[in-house]
Amino acid sequence: MNYIQAIILGIIEGLTEFLPVSSTGHLIIGSALLGIDSKDQFVQLFIVAIQLGTILSVVVLYFKHFFKTLNFYYKLVVAMIPAVVFGTLFMKQIDHFLGSIEIVATSLLVGGIVLLFIDKLFKNPKEDIADNIKYKNAFVVGIWQCLAMIPGVSRSAASIIGGMQQKLTRKAAAEFSFFLAVPTMFGATAKKLLDFYKQGYRVNAHELGLLAVGNLVGFVVAIFAIKSFITYLTKHGFKAFGIYRIIVGVIILAFIFSGHSLQMM
Repeated sequence: MNYIQAIILGIIEGLTEFLPVSSTGHLIIGSALLGIDSKDQFVQLFIVAIQLGTILSVVVLYFKHFFKTLNFYYKLVVAMIPAVVFGTLFMKQIDHFLGSIEIVATSLLVGGIVLLFIDKLFKNPKEDIADNIKYKNAFVVGIWQCLAMIPGVSRSAASIIGGMQQKLTRKAAAEFSFFLAVPTMFGATAKKLLDFYKQGYRVNAHELGLLAVGNLVGFVVAIFAIKSFITYLTKHGFKAFGIYRIIVGVIILAFIFSGHSLQMM
């Protein structure tokens, strides 16, 4: 991987992390199109560690929310529990699927079809303030978030849909998804870094520079993406994202089934 590739992947991460289109799926696809082996050890580390920049963007944009009552943090902890349990139990399977373009494309397609109908499915929301979510509802959202362990599903889409299913408005569900992303993504990144360290992998100076550039670019791009997404989602809903996912999924599957391979080793 070179710095140009790191910048491109940083842009992809910043644009897609908080949109319901799957940032991991797009990073895997982007890596393949750039000729980067998504199963390479450092590339897998990069795909996870680059999330630190986008985590910081949420903290910066919603700074005041992270200095409220302890109940706010307790709810995030409760919502994290399912991901911690499932992530611990199925870590090997998750890592195995991480480099699969076929799984990403299928998840994008199926998830896109779901998004076409999601606005009609969950009507009459009762809560417009994310902070007011109840503990039991936060836990259910956390269960929904676990679907994102399948590459291409989208953590954002799964947790937002979970919030809407628990009677949050689109805006409140999206904001709670953003808040939940901070401890969830930080924990996943820390766990991945620790695993690599235990395996004896050490990041060299060049790789450290790539991580720094990717995170910086992801942070800046995510700032603008989050603001735009909230405005668009509140007014228009999920249909456009569903159509986009279907188009991308179909194109990739057609490319694969035609006998070509996106995984350029």
